[in-house]
Amino acid sequence: MIPFKEALDIVLGAASLPDAEPCSLISSQGRVLAQDIRSDIDMPPFNKSAVDGFACRMADLAVGTGHTIRPGHAPALRVMETIPAGKVPSHPIGPGQCARIMTGAMVPEGADAVIMVEDTTELPDGTIRFDKEKSAANICYQGEDIRKRDLVLTKGLLISPPEIAVLASVGAVSPMVYNQPKVAVISTGDELVDPGEIPGPARIRNSNSSQLIGQIEQIHLKAMDMGISGDIEEALYQKINEGLGSSNVVIVSGGISMGDYDYVPAVMQKSGVEILFKTIAIQPGRPTVFGRKGDKFVFGLPGNPVSSFVLFELLVKPFLFKLMGHDYHAPETPLPMGETYIRKKSTRRSILPVAIRENHVYPLDYHGSAHIHSYINADGMVAIEVGATKLNKGETVDVRWV
Repeated sequence: MIPFKEALDIVLGAASLPDAEPCSLISSQGRVLAQDIRSDIDMPPFNKSAVDGFACRMADLAVGTGHTIRPGHAPALRVMETIPAGKVPSHPIGPGQCARIMTGAMVPEGADAVIMVEDTTELPDGTIRFDKEKSAANICYQGEDIRKRDLVLTKGLLISPPEIAVLASVGAVSPMVYNQPKVAVISTGDELVDPGEIPGPARIRNSNSSQLIGQIEQIHLKAMDMGISGDIEEALYQKINEGLGSSNVVIVSGGISMGDYDYVPAVMQKSGVEILFKTIAIQPGRPTVFGRKGDKFVFGLPGNPVSSFVLFELLVKPFLFKLMGHDYHAPETPLPMGETYIRKKSTRRSILPVAIRENHVYPLDYHGSAHIHSYINADGMVAIEVGATKLNKGETVDVRWV
């Protein structure tokens, strides 16, 4: 039995950087950048108005000249044109002049301020007058956000909607992204029936496959459901080999403990898979197996649904991201315990489902590794390390969000 940290290091150390391919912008969410992205233009690409108002010269407002205009006493400004967004101004702004301008429109030459329309009065002759004592510039200056050739996104970044917006803004419509691994899911056990069936005596529905496929698809990968294998060594051997032939990663749930019908480790070896570990000092999830066959990998996860859920989140998910070219770090937040938690044994790292109430952490009612309902109301998970038997009220713990 090895510590969890050692198991995670073995898993991540086995992953290698995948090949890359171009991807359309619209299909890039959930992919990982295989190149640095630099801007092909300044952003903003021109001086643009930050408000609806009038582009003018600050000097005509007497702002910054050492004296203050009394509201209603500023000189009238003649409106030269109206500039909507997307139009190039026709007239430079000279003394006593302004241009009506919309948010996002190009500021005309000669103007160094945009006064907000609500800070002005339109006079009967069509001129406008500034009614405040002072004004901000209200201009977004060319290149103030990004300069041409600036690095905007880095290789290894997971693409989400904000990254898609940045890619679009710099014209990167076919970014290079890393290839995604193919994942096969197998559930084992003579007691299992498909979710759509009514279980007979001594039978249960197969929930693990659906749960694991959901977790896989949550990170924008596609999973191949290979169904249920009974507790027959030859049948499991055929399933695992089929999975190795059609995918990069095979996830098997159940059949990895010490029972008479727990064949997964032996079948993995029979299939040519080198087992790198098969027990971890973690609760739930101690009987977890990991092995490789060349550039193919097999995870054997416990059959209890909480164990398979937790070990996927802690071990399999970081590995799949690594195979996608991304270093995944689950979001964690330090928060105080709202009550004391005590456990009897401390020989393994224990993972607890928790709820967050008023920024405090409360362990949920948890009956063991078959009690997947405990995670329905869970906001996150908290780890109790080996050797620790208590989390005291008020003690700060790291909450890993789920």
